[in-house]
Amino acid sequence: MLPDGPMIDAHRVCLAAPDDFEGWRDSARDLVEAGVPPDAVVWQVEGGEPDLFATDVEHAAGASFLVPRAFIALARDVICHSDSERFALLYALLWKLRSNHAALEDRADPLVDRVEALTKAVRRDVHKMHAFVRFREIDDRFVAFFEPEHHIVRRAASFFVNRFTNMRWSILTPELSIHWDGATLTEGPGATRAKAPSGDPLEAMWKTYYASIFNPARLKVGAMLKEMPKKYWRNMPETSLVEPLIAGARQRELEMIDRAAAKDGLKDALAAEKQLEPGRNLRTSWEALLKEARACTRCDLYKCATQTVFGEGPLDAAICFVGEQPGDQEDVAGRPFVGPAGQLFDAALEKAGIDRSTVYVTNAVKHFKFVQRGKRRIHQSPDAGEIQACRWWIEQERELIRPPLTVALGATAARSLFGKIMAIGKNRGVPHQLPDGSEAWITVHPSFLLRIPEEDRRLEERERFVADLARINRRATELARSRSAPSP
Repeated sequence: MLPDGPMIDAHRVCLAAPDDFEGWRDSARDLVEAGVPPDAVVWQVEGGEPDLFATDVEHAAGASFLVPRAFIALARDVICHSDSERFALLYALLWKLRSNHAALEDRADPLVDRVEALTKAVRRDVHKMHAFVRFREIDDRFVAFFEPEHHIVRRAASFFVNRFTNMRWSILTPELSIHWDGATLTEGPGATRAKAPSGDPLEAMWKTYYASIFNPARLKVGAMLKEMPKKYWRNMPETSLVEPLIAGARQRELEMIDRAAAKDGLKDALAAEKQLEPGRNLRTSWEALLKEARACTRCDLYKCATQTVFGEGPLDAAICFVGEQPGDQEDVAGRPFVGPAGQLFDAALEKAGIDRSTVYVTNAVKHFKFVQRGKRRIHQSPDAGEIQACRWWIEQERELIRPPLTVALGATAARSLFGKIMAIGKNRGVPHQLPDGSEAWITVHPSFLLRIPEEDRRLEERERFVADLARINRRATELARSRSAPSP
């Protein structure tokens, strides 16, 4: 917590805007160089109430202070938060970094924990803006209204410029508005919802599409509301359909069961309902998910990758394998596990008695992340933000397939499935329960085996990997039998 008592010889910093990162950075650097402690600084935004007992900070010429890159990225996010203490919190953390360059790594520090929480909240808000802005056409321009929780409009603007470069558009928010004319991005004052149009000719088409892909057999209201809270519904045309679709979901599901029963000559409604399980009637939903994933822009990896590499395999698979991300060859082919690691994976599956055509194979991250070195593209591991951004796709794939057993191939896949870091050595080769109650196993990624330089150790680790797969195969068979066994 920040000190509550009076400050002596306070220094006042007046920033130009609520998200003025450059102004905060310059002032904070000068204050640290001058040895001004956190409790002697008053941070304000232009237009706010002045502090009568503070003196303005004068910028020092040529001041410099090195900090970890991770702090700069963190600060850019935190500055956008609506918490009035954000500037002071960041400066307090910067003050710590001056004497302890590794202060950010101390997750037990309440200050670090609080700043991380602010960062996550801002990133969620940016994601919501990317996902829930809906443009409506008015004259020759597209206009949208959005109500962010934090000061993220400038931060999120580049996404819309890159995605809708050839459109003339405006995004109105209560705090400020941004306008793109096809060449230049400009800002304007805030606006109310009344300034945004209420509908356009494309809205009916969008509603028809949304209604057609709605699957009542897979409806999970809680998960939907978590991803798309009701506060955003007013700005999205398709949400006018949500409540009536939810209300009629069970009736539509029963109609689907009746059609399945009539088609297969089944008299028992329970037997008919089982026909709605994965692998029988989910192909349309999976194809709709695939189509949506191909246009994914949840993180910046789509900008350099050739294409989205989605999962593949039968939708009634007993085992779902999750890798890290597509490699160079997968990025070109558009299919998972077709490069050197994929070939090793196929050989290991065969030795373990697993037919690859019977399993579902996907990746935690759907775009190839790399560093260009000459003509070569060198794999680079995805960071926590990219893993989290892509986690939604994995959850949707598993929700459709409902595999009895999911296998995390490597640390990235394990982090995606469990939502936290899972050490491979400690958790390998034993069953774990996922948040949805299903079973998961953890083993190494095939690419790890390719990187082992010593031949003896490489052969030993490959045999161990095959043994893991064989054990997983036996366990998947046990789970499948227990599910198909008649109830007593």
